[in-house]
Amino acid sequence: MEDWYPEALAAIATRLGVAFTDLAPPRSRRLRTPSGPDIQALDWGGQGPSAVLLHGGALTARTWDYVALGLRADFRIVALDLRGHGASDWANDYSIESCATDVVSVLDGLAIERTHLAGMSLGGIVACELALRHPDRTASLTMVDVVSRPIFAATARMRGFISDFRGASTINEVVEMALAASPKSDPQRLQYRMQALLKRGSDGRLIWKNDRRRPTDFAAILRHLAGFEVRVHQMPAPFLLARGGDSLIVTEEAAHDFAARFPNGRWLNIPGAGHNVQEDNPRELANALRDFWGGRLRSMTLEDVEHCTAQDG
Repeated sequence: MEDWYPEALAAIATRLGVAFTDLAPPRSRRLRTPSGPDIQALDWGGQGPSAVLLHGGALTARTWDYVALGLRADFRIVALDLRGHGASDWANDYSIESCATDVVSVLDGLAIERTHLAGMSLGGIVACELALRHPDRTASLTMVDVVSRPIFAATARMRGFISDFRGASTINEVVEMALAASPKSDPQRLQYRMQALLKRGSDGRLIWKNDRRRPTDFAAILRHLAGFEVRVHQMPAPFLLARGGDSLIVTEEAAHDFAARFPNGRWLNIPGAGHNVQEDNPRELANALRDFWGGRLRSMTLEDVEHCTAQDG
């Protein structure tokens, strides 16, 4: 892969406590969808059960690099660029249903009959839709820091940084802009993220890789999310909600209430993580996924949260 930076990945993963033995790049796969866009997939290999990872809005499959690195020894990890993101084709239809159909086409193309699904934010919505439509293809569902009624206003700063960006000359310049908007961010991880999110435009300046031709229909996405409340009680697959422990978008009460709507639902906090859980604390998220996929994960209760809060105080 031309944007593969193994030294940086290894350094960050080691600093974050992610254990790994294999630093080989994932295999880049491009898969056709019937009457739709071509979808880019990163196949990390592995001989264990398969797991498909879906990124959040404006991100790419590369946001899962740290987690994939830590899980590839035990699972066949596949991370996708959703339509309109990364190296996948742009489209005129960005509905949740169309994105879920794309993922099914990828599963067919990779000869994956049944898989664990994990998605962060937008990717979690797509994964949930797929799991509802295709229970026979779903071994389990994990939604990362997204619930049926998130605190949308808490995303304003993040959305503003993305929409207000007018290009830059260097990656370092973009990192400086991101740090100005979010001073507590880790510069090294920002550098790694931006290398995957940006490309050179026709004028030579760096621009986002995702389709920015028209505004994202956030109202439609939020309606789709709220609609899950009357649908997920029928889901047979085990469900996990992995909430960023420091998330401003998903409250502990909302996590508890949403997970309780599933017949086999549970939730937990990933400590030291905001909305981008997979980048903020990939070690704990990878451990949680490994335990969940192996049937060993205990659910968190609000009483656990209150006990932890009291101890911290």
